[in-house]
Amino acid sequence: MKRLKRKQLKSDEFVTTFGKVVNFMKKWQREFKLGGFAILFAIFAFICIQFVQSKTLKKQNVILSNIFRLSAEINENPEKITELENLSGTGRYSRMGYLKLGTYWFQQGDFTKALNQLEKIPANRKDLIYYQTQDLLAKIFVEQKNFDRAFEIYEKIEKEKPYCYSLDAVLFHKAEALEGKGDIELALSVYKKIQEDYPQTYFGMDASSKVMELEEKI
Repeated sequence: MKRLKRKQLKSDEFVTTFGKVVNFMKKWQREFKLGGFAILFAIFAFICIQFVQSKTLKKQNVILSNIFRLSAEINENPEKITELENLSGTGRYSRMGYLKLGTYWFQQGDFTKALNQLEKIPANRKDLIYYQTQDLLAKIFVEQKNFDRAFEIYEKIEKEKPYCYSLDAVLFHKAEALEGKGDIELALSVYKKIQEDYPQTYFGMDASSKVMELEEKI
């Protein structure tokens, strides 16, 4: 008898709970529908955004690939410069196009044209392209015998300590700028620092040679 009563109570409790759930669903069914539509719309919007982004990324990757291809071809075929100029200023990789053009004109010894291209690169993103640009600018100033300006650039890069750019290269070029302006003792101290801190790198080994060379001059 007790078992039957307990079973009946459980059955009644289930019916009551189920009834509450049904009533709750009826009461809020409009809100549930709206919520469902909102979720479906959010999913649809997300898929559309992902599709557009993938298309854009694919297009930009094609542009980047063409920039590298053209920059490799312009030495043999200078007519390709026009194509490279047309790609520069297009999308997220526009800076790379300007950098490649600046590098080309630097190698040709036309520093005015090189500077003209590099000045188009904004300084709002301090990534690898930014520091490559700054390094190339400093090299141009060294070629123009403007060692103070080159030194300022390398000094600034050293203070920023970028994770994406080799600091031993920056220090070596900084020492070269000091050597160019005639500050041999300070240049020697920088070469020694490179020799001590980066003994196994390319610039570390070159710094060792420069240390021996400059010590003979002092």
